[in-house]
Amino acid sequence: MNYRGKDLLRNPRHNKGSAFTAEEREKYGLRGLLPHRVSSMEEQIERAMENIRRKSSDIEKYIFLSSLLDRNERLYYRLLFDHIDELMPIVYTPTVGQACQEFGHIFRQTRGFYLNISDRGEIAKSLANWHVKGVRLIVVTDGERILGLGDLGANGMGIPIGKLSLYVACAGIRPEEVLPIMLDVGTNNIDLLSDELYLGENCRRVHGPEYMDFIEEFMQAVHQVFPDALVQFEDFATPNAVSILEKYRDRCLCFNDDIQGTASVALAGLYASARATGVAFEEKRFLFLGSGSAATGIGDLVVKSLIKKGLSRSEALSRLTFINREGVVNLEQNNLQPHVKPFARDLPNLPLVEIIKHQKPHVLIGATGTPGVFTEDVISTMAEINECPVIFALSNPTSRAECTAEEAYRWSDGRAVFASGSPFHAVHFKGKIRVPGQGNNAYIFPGLGLGVRIGGAKRVNDHMLIVAAEALAQCVSDEAISHSCLYPPLDEIRDVSVTIAKAVAQAAFDDCLTEQRVDDKFERELNEYLYFPDY
Repeated sequence: MNYRGKDLLRNPRHNKGSAFTAEEREKYGLRGLLPHRVSSMEEQIERAMENIRRKSSDIEKYIFLSSLLDRNERLYYRLLFDHIDELMPIVYTPTVGQACQEFGHIFRQTRGFYLNISDRGEIAKSLANWHVKGVRLIVVTDGERILGLGDLGANGMGIPIGKLSLYVACAGIRPEEVLPIMLDVGTNNIDLLSDELYLGENCRRVHGPEYMDFIEEFMQAVHQVFPDALVQFEDFATPNAVSILEKYRDRCLCFNDDIQGTASVALAGLYASARATGVAFEEKRFLFLGSGSAATGIGDLVVKSLIKKGLSRSEALSRLTFINREGVVNLEQNNLQPHVKPFARDLPNLPLVEIIKHQKPHVLIGATGTPGVFTEDVISTMAEINECPVIFALSNPTSRAECTAEEAYRWSDGRAVFASGSPFHAVHFKGKIRVPGQGNNAYIFPGLGLGVRIGGAKRVNDHMLIVAAEALAQCVSDEAISHSCLYPPLDEIRDVSVTIAKAVAQAAFDDCLTEQRVDDKFERELNEYLYFPDY
């Protein structure tokens, strides 16, 4: 290590703060620059958590954690590792939504990489400015559809930063191998364009061929500068998200978390719901409210999973019904987007409650970004036709959920099996404890990325997403199922990610996407690789 004195204390990757020993203080020119007492990491954790818990708001906690990452990287990740259940809602949803909305106002220290539309023709040259050359995992957004909050432009950088923190904390990806990227192509958010503290390109959002050319140059530049990197697309608007994924999924090592990660974690919850309800997955009928990329991504993976269970494609599609802003997605709807067309059914256009009575779904899935659309009539109708109705209110952040956990339990007389995209507290109802499952993509993408990283996969395919869902569902204990919880506790997420990584790597080998077997050599490499934040 070449850092000394103040330079060492300002380097977050190497700084230990008050934990530098007397010998280290002498060796690195730190004597006199720190208080006398040498702290253990455990004492630093206690101090940091005490500071976090005295903050009066979640956004202040977010700012504190961001500043800690700028000072002491290992302590930051150790906090997440040791207190993931308490801190994940701070570093990611729901608090990250507010952090993105206020990004220009709470900005302290730059992090990640910004590629602007004005950088066209020189993206590879710009990317080469990144100080670490061995990047293996990139999370990138253009900020157009941040959670359920809409177009936040360059403020959306909070999403890649948060996702990559979870890669490190939840799966042991090494922090020097990750890179958050913002593709700043402008914004159509008038409030941001008129905000003097907005940090992005002050122009209307670029679209069409100019936009797709920018994406093409970016993907080529990544391959040139970081040839081994997995690219995760995050929070792109539906038309762009679908077209970008279709264009690059068979050409590049990439995936879209909103489409594929959401689909995999939802599928895992649906697998687990079979244990909670007694109705086999292959016997279920599914009703989707919303037909965006997340909803149809789930639907597509559900169809493939039903086919794997022995159904024909037509039989599998007949189990799914979609409702969008125009009503039931049927053959009479005009201008259906390509990703929605396969789900069009020969069905009447009925109101939501009536279509529930008509189709008798076992599962109701919301991916609308519209709070409150699962009304008491909707939930009670689901409960009339199901002993244990499965209700997935997946929209993020919490304020955008289609219903709350308490509403789902109360309106179903405590019989609902509920999962959401953002966290809800346990609910006590008629003497029983109901634990809402959080279908957080953090259960899937860290393990997926780890499996790709250690397994050396060349591409990400649907088989890998299905086995990831199967592995996650198998991690749910019988005790959790007894409380109608469809996902394991967050404090088990590191072990869950390792389990998923092995399943993903095996699927990659089975599909000839890597030559790396999941054998003793793989196990050794995996165990040697895993990052654990310690001094």
